[in-house]
Amino acid sequence: MALSAQMGKNYEVVRSFYRMIDEGLLPNCRTYSIVIEHLVKSGKVLEALEVFKMLPSLRIKRTLKQYTVLIDCFTSCKRFDEVKTLLDEMQVDGILPSRAMSLSLQKMQEEGFLKESDLLFRETQDERIKNVIYSVERCVDDEEEEEDENVSHASQCDHNDEVRLKPWMDPQALASALQNWGPDEVSALEGANFVWTTRLVCKILRSFKSPETAWNFFCWVAYQPGFTHDIYTVQRIMTLLARHGRTELVDRLVSKIRMEEMRLPFSTIRLIIDFYGISKNADAALKVFNDDRILCGPISKSNMILLYSSLLRTLTKCGRNSDAMDILDQMILNDICPDMQTFSGLMHYFSNLGDIKTVQRLFSMVRQSGLEPDAYLYKVLIQGYCKSKRAALAWRLFEDMRNSGLMPDSATKELLVKSLWKEGRRREAAAVEESCEEINTVLPHALRGHEWTVSSADLSKVYNLYSNCFASNGG
Repeated sequence: MALSAQMGKNYEVVRSFYRMIDEGLLPNCRTYSIVIEHLVKSGKVLEALEVFKMLPSLRIKRTLKQYTVLIDCFTSCKRFDEVKTLLDEMQVDGILPSRAMSLSLQKMQEEGFLKESDLLFRETQDERIKNVIYSVERCVDDEEEEEDENVSHASQCDHNDEVRLKPWMDPQALASALQNWGPDEVSALEGANFVWTTRLVCKILRSFKSPETAWNFFCWVAYQPGFTHDIYTVQRIMTLLARHGRTELVDRLVSKIRMEEMRLPFSTIRLIIDFYGISKNADAALKVFNDDRILCGPISKSNMILLYSSLLRTLTKCGRNSDAMDILDQMILNDICPDMQTFSGLMHYFSNLGDIKTVQRLFSMVRQSGLEPDAYLYKVLIQGYCKSKRAALAWRLFEDMRNSGLMPDSATKELLVKSLWKEGRRREAAAVEESCEEINTVLPHALRGHEWTVSSADLSKVYNLYSNCFASNGG
């Protein structure tokens, strides 16, 4: 996709995106970075922004590169209101501006649109980090001599070029060398006299595999001259500790945040809840959701949907089924309607347990919420009914699905036919075979393992928006 975009082959880029989905793969954040950059360079800025805004509902992390592409574009157009909105969302996502973004931010500051810029500019131009400067003696050849009248024969080899290089190091290699964290490593680190910045500390923390080593480094670097932990380094260590189930250290950091009246990014609260699902800490996740989410300030309704969804997923991972259903009821009572991905994830979980009553209850809630079931939701239900030896119910769902203009994928169709055949419903089995021979123009929905993250309807929306931008170019 990236190669085709660079060569201006729009049709090939869109086709590659379609093939990715067609083969049952879930586009990741890098894929969407290519899509957004391709749209921006093609003059489709509003479409790029629309795709960008859809990423949270697709459970795709928005990246610094995506923000940079959009901010640079809107800054060059002097659309500073959009830039301010993007900068606010960057803080909600907990993303630190890059040095490459400094020119755009500088332009905004000169225009008077950026007031509180200390935090944004602190890392973009750090005066403590000096250039490495040296001169290179260069001999001028005959062609250069002809072009430069000021260079004489006598001074051909006296022409010096000044080369400026930034000091460079590999944070991942440094983190690997510090894994043991003994006195020798600490002594060598202190003797290196590194200039510690937020960006460098975040990169090193991200590279640690051991939570103990990461915590030791986090505490050590806090006492280094010229460095103070901020919300970016704190959120980085918190998510790492949550992933490894170190709840006591996370609680200590939460207390520190409260005491210093810092504001956590919303994305950090959500990540901690997600990671507590990996480390199987349901109670800790409930505590963060109920008591600590206020640390990120007011939360929009769309973000509350995502937060509830993360909590529900964590509770199911921990086997807390009754708690999950209680939280779902609480969510609806608070007038926050779950999205299709949340319902799909819950129905997939309970259908695997053989709890068809709960699955049916969830499907009724989908109908009552006014949501239109997508192809993946039908797939989950049909598979659940077939595994529970209720092919008659699966057949009714297949009929509803077909009447909605949707068709199951091949694996679901084969399972349904096999189940109907086993239960002696040969006429229905033959009807499924005959119906599925029809051409299905709907995007596939066999996204293996992504029942909590994306709906086929959302994928279709992104694909249609993207392909329509280049329809006149052979799409």
